[in-house]
Amino acid sequence: MSVISYREAVREGIRAAMREDERVFMMGEDIGEYGGCYAVSMGLLEEFGPDRIRDTPLSESAFVGAGIGAALGGMRPIVEIMTVNFSLLALDQIVNTAAALLHMSGGQFNVPLVIRMTTGAGRQLAAQHSHSFDGWYAHIPGIRVVAPATVEDARWMMPTALADPDPVLIFEHGGLYNASGEMPAGAGPVDLDRAAIRRTGKHVTLITYGGTLPTTMAAAEQLAEDGTEAEVIDLRTLRPLDDSTFLDSVRRTHRAVVVDEGWRSGSISAEISARIMEQVFYELDAPVGRVASKEVPTPYARHMEQAAIPSSDDIVVAVQAAMRGES
Repeated sequence: MSVISYREAVREGIRAAMREDERVFMMGEDIGEYGGCYAVSMGLLEEFGPDRIRDTPLSESAFVGAGIGAALGGMRPIVEIMTVNFSLLALDQIVNTAAALLHMSGGQFNVPLVIRMTTGAGRQLAAQHSHSFDGWYAHIPGIRVVAPATVEDARWMMPTALADPDPVLIFEHGGLYNASGEMPAGAGPVDLDRAAIRRTGKHVTLITYGGTLPTTMAAAEQLAEDGTEAEVIDLRTLRPLDDSTFLDSVRRTHRAVVVDEGWRSGSISAEISARIMEQVFYELDAPVGRVASKEVPTPYARHMEQAAIPSSDDIVVAVQAAMRGES
């Protein structure tokens, strides 16, 4: 085992990919001399040069479009969008072109494009930089949406994403960059079709992903002190969802709580709840619980921001309600 930060793990994934394949290059705002807004690309310009670490103008629609063109031309671009909020400026390129081109071309043109972006709240960056639109993108056919929650996934999702012939969106939670974890010596490319069981338990299934995994794990520890053993499922991939892993868990525990930093209405937690109700309804001993962000633009003030996003206490309360058979 070696200890590495989430930020370093992402960087190592990019560095290894660029060393192994000359077609791989990265483009985005301030990723060159500045080293990236979150310091992920620090040192890569010096190693690979400006042709492969390309600073772009402040125009998401332009450089995401350029990334699509490069992918069609045989390259393997990694496009960095500074924050998920800014990705909305490239929705036409992502939704109407990258996601749809294979279908619109009758199967003639794949778009092997990887788009990385920072998501999530908890860092006092206010509404312009703190939202979680992961669930929005999970609504769109034609793309894969992944959310690495551990250093191992942050490092090893990249080769699998680059090998995908279709667009892959990687959501990196900003609150995880400084977190450190153990990297197993034998770690290798991640199977993006499978969710991961991060903790086993028999009383309730907690389903989450990305930046809310540490919060959910903390809640599970707190619940264990009172004798409630929670099983924690890390979805890893939001599109396509690995139904079988969380449904099998619910069949064992008979209770489920979904933890999602997105807004509750129309969220990925709503989709997961619906799938549980559709497929394992008669296994449930309580309604499916959901813990999501308050339906407000993310506040700047720290005490208000913390009140707006899921906490371990919120999860504990939801699990206690499920144990009582309440919604």
